[in-house]
Amino acid sequence: MGKKIAVMTSGGDAPGMNPAIRSVVRTAIYYDMDVIGIKHGYSGMIEGNFEAMYRGSVADIIHRGGTILHSARCPEFETVEGRKQAIENLKREGIEGVVIIGGDGSLQGAEKLAEESDIRVVGIPGTIDNDLGGTDYCLGFDTAMNTVIDGVNKIRDTATSHERTFIIEVMGRHSGDLALMSGLASGAEYILIPEIKFSSKDVCDKIQQGYERGKLHSIIMVAEGVDEDLKPNRKKSESPAFDLSNEIEERTGLETRVIILGHLQRGGSPTAMDRILASRMGFEAVKLLRDGKNKLMVGYRNHEIISTSLSEVLKEKDKINHEIVELAHILSL
Repeated sequence: MGKKIAVMTSGGDAPGMNPAIRSVVRTAIYYDMDVIGIKHGYSGMIEGNFEAMYRGSVADIIHRGGTILHSARCPEFETVEGRKQAIENLKREGIEGVVIIGGDGSLQGAEKLAEESDIRVVGIPGTIDNDLGGTDYCLGFDTAMNTVIDGVNKIRDTATSHERTFIIEVMGRHSGDLALMSGLASGAEYILIPEIKFSSKDVCDKIQQGYERGKLHSIIMVAEGVDEDLKPNRKKSESPAFDLSNEIEERTGLETRVIILGHLQRGGSPTAMDRILASRMGFEAVKLLRDGKNKLMVGYRNHEIISTSLSEVLKEKDKINHEIVELAHILSL
């Protein structure tokens, strides 16, 4: 492997990206390699927005959320012309390998980059949705989960005081892992995720039964991508949480409130787990490039750092642990 690599972050930001950048830069320097930071993801790759990175470039960032390299979504990279320009820029800079930190779309771009050039790529999974194959945990998931749990703890106080049903909508357009694990850890009575169909009537019936046996409140955790079975004539809003809230109030007469945590889930200082995971993954990514490896993603399985081909990572679907689904249901009865 050559002496110059690059590192970038792409797509939605996730806590843990900065510790990963730090690890990549300092590991590369330790192995006597030059490191370039690519600003603004694939857009920066196309525009040639490169910056030399040194030890001091990543000082005092391990505790910071977001990404010092900034991030962006880049439709231009989906075109052959866009990728051709990006490859030309990388070659002109003498970059022979790139560490790409991001989610599904970012790693799809990484695979294309490797297929259409002789530039080696290694991915690091960074997404709060935790929806990538080849790893038990993605960077940012643990921090986002703790942010959600902290919010639920506060909401539960007022839910109890006013004897209300609260619906908490969390991120997860195609994956319910954040809703599922946060709901289990926070003791939510109901957890609704895209991977499992549900009936709003069944939810309403269970809420009504709970109140009849003396429950003072209910917490419902909803992933933003759920497909709820509402009345056929109802016009759906952009938020499944508000649709469900209206249905609950109509069917049960119980006062319901909606909390959409939104981008709050993306921010915050990364947890110890995300910092340690990012440090280990960044270290492994540089070693793989140094050894001439290509088209891989670093992952975490059974407490070990592993690597998996990008093609396998992108094929793996339905990461939901159905035993956890069953456990959450049993504990909420």
